[in-house]
Amino acid sequence: MRRNECIAMLLAGGEGRRLGVLTKDLAKPAVFFGGKYRIIDFTLSNCVHSGIETVGVLTQYQPLVLNQYLGIGTPWGLDRRDGGMHVLPPFVRSKGGTWYKGTANAIYQNIGFIERYDPEYVLIISGDHIYKMDYDLMLEAHKRNRADATIAVITVPWADASRFGILSVDEEGRVTEFAEKPKKPASNLASMGVYIFSWPVLRDALIRDEAEKGSSNDFGKDIIPTMLREQARLFSYRFDGYWKDVGTIESLWEANMDLLADEPDLRLNDRSWRIFSVNPNQPAQYVAPEAKVNSSLINEGCQVSGEVNRSVLFHGVTVKEGSLVEDSVIMPGATIGAGARVIRAIVGERAVVGDGCQVGSVDSVDIAVVGSGEVLTDENKLREAEPV
Repeated sequence: MRRNECIAMLLAGGEGRRLGVLTKDLAKPAVFFGGKYRIIDFTLSNCVHSGIETVGVLTQYQPLVLNQYLGIGTPWGLDRRDGGMHVLPPFVRSKGGTWYKGTANAIYQNIGFIERYDPEYVLIISGDHIYKMDYDLMLEAHKRNRADATIAVITVPWADASRFGILSVDEEGRVTEFAEKPKKPASNLASMGVYIFSWPVLRDALIRDEAEKGSSNDFGKDIIPTMLREQARLFSYRFDGYWKDVGTIESLWEANMDLLADEPDLRLNDRSWRIFSVNPNQPAQYVAPEAKVNSSLINEGCQVSGEVNRSVLFHGVTVKEGSLVEDSVIMPGATIGAGARVIRAIVGERAVVGDGCQVGSVDSVDIAVVGSGEVLTDENKLREAEPV
C-alpha cells in the first residue's frame, strides 16, 4: 500500500438527537442541506480540494441511507484503487467487538486501517458541519509549529461559547487551556472539531486512553485535556470563513436561510471550490404562470404553482396552486397542497402538507418541522410547531 503523508478519518456516526424527527431514521451527516446537498458533502469535498486521497468514513447510527449515498465515493472522485474512500462501521473480532463508544474509541478501533497507509499525520473531522476549508494550509501550519496536535478554531459570539469546546491560547497560538462546553467560558475561541495529529503521538494517546478506566473515549473530553496536562505541543489554527454546526433544528434552518442573502458568506457557486454531491437526475423545474417566486433556491424537478418567498426547495418538490411557502426549507419529493401555508418551517423528504393545512407561523419563535414521509391532513390542519 502506498504511503500517504496525511489521511482523513471522518466521524459520521452521530445520532443527531437535537434534529428530532429529521434524524429518526437517518444519520445526521446524511441530512439534506442547501437545496442540492447532504451535510457530509462539505467535508468530503474539502478533503478532495485539499489533496487528501484517503478518507475513512466511520458510520454507526442509522447508516443505511448514508452508506447507500456514499457508495464507493465516485461523486467526490474518491473511487480509487489505492486509497480513496472507505466506509468503516463497527465490526466483530475473534475476541468480541463493540459499538463505537466515543469519538476517540472509533479511531482506536480503526488503528489497523490507518496503519495500512502508514501516514505521518491524521486529520480528524466531523461529517456534520457546513464550511469550506483547505486542510492543506492547516497541515502546513502543523508542520511549521512542530506540533503534536493542531486544533482548528473559530471565534464565536460569547453568548454561544458554552456550546463548544473552548480554547485559550498564548501569543504564538499554543493552547494553554481547553474546556469542553464550559458553563463560564474563559474565551470565545471555539474548537471546530477539526484536528490534525502527528500519527505516532495520536496512536500512543488512543492506546493509553482505551486502557484508562472511566474514560469516555472522546477527543474533547479525554484526549485533548490529557495531552494538554502532559504538556504536548498543542496549537490552534484560526479559521475566519463561514462555519456552521447544524446540530439543531434552528441552526439547520438558519444555515439554509444564510444561502438566500444577496451576498452569502458561503458561496456555493465558487467554481474553484465546488461542493460535490450525488446528482438526483431530475428533469428541469417548472414554474407555472400563476406562481410567484422570490429570493429562493428552486432545484431541478420542482413544480411550482403557488407562492414561494425566501425558501429553499430541494429536487422534486411540488407546490400546488394557491399555497404559500415562506422562510422555509422543503426537502426532496415533498408536496405542499393547494391552499396550504408553510411558514418558518422545515418539511422533511416525501412529506405531504395536505390541501388547506397550515404549518408554522410568522408569529412563532420556533421552527415548525414535518418529519420525512409524514402526511398532514384536515385532522391536524393547524400546526404551529413540532416540539424538538
